[in-house]
Amino acid sequence: MHDDKKIPKFDSYEEMAAFWDTHSLADYWDQTEPVDFDFAPEARRQYLIGVDREVLARVQRLARTRGVSIEILVNLLLEQRLLEIENSTSNV
Repeated sequence: MHDDKKIPKFDSYEEMAAFWDTHSLADYWDQTEPVDFDFAPEARRQYLIGVDREVLARVQRLARTRGVSIEILVNLLLEQRLLEIENSTSNV
């Protein structure tokens, strides 16, 4: 490791994400430490649903463009749309 290659302190997740978008963890590996964590399989569930082929192709393209997984993008889109619907019905 070079002395100028130290993982900086971050003030936000956005700042951290911006840093790791432009840096390789391989250059900082010796500054990491093992971590133990538990994964709760019941925290997320998978559902099989039918999706129109063209809609799926659009979601795949958008996810690729945004650099996120299809699952993340679909969850984000569903959450945003549900909030819009809920907000519009509560204003009536």
